[in-house]
Amino acid sequence: MRKLDRTDIGILNALQENARITNADLARSVNLSPTPCFNRVKAMEELGLIRDQVTLLDADLLGLHVNVFIHVSLEKQNELALQQFEGAISDRPEVMECYLMAGDPDYLIRVLVPTIQSLERFMMDFLTK
Repeated sequence: MRKLDRTDIGILNALQENARITNADLARSVNLSPTPCFNRVKAMEELGLIRDQVTLLDADLLGLHVNVFIHVSLEKQNELALQQFEGAISDRPEVMECYLMAGDPDYLIRVLVPTIQSLERFMMDFLTK
């Protein structure tokens, strides 16, 4: 892996602030001309440093007012059980993040739902099963 210089770090910082920034504006922000800036971004994409561009939504405007962290302990901790849980949890739109933990509990998940009642439904209808 190549070492990042100050300009690369500036590019990454600018892209994290605004993934929609034009190449011309990005180049200007790091004092490069557009072609070398574009080439640096492409190189960092090819290295896997830049994986995706995402759109962040406003949870409140979408009516998602309940943001909770839940500890999850599985009955079994073998590889198959972990894969099954991760596969099932990845299909749930309520789950924003899921982390495999060392020790007890097995997972920490972050869930975003509109109401406490919808959180209860998620837990009773899905998570406890």
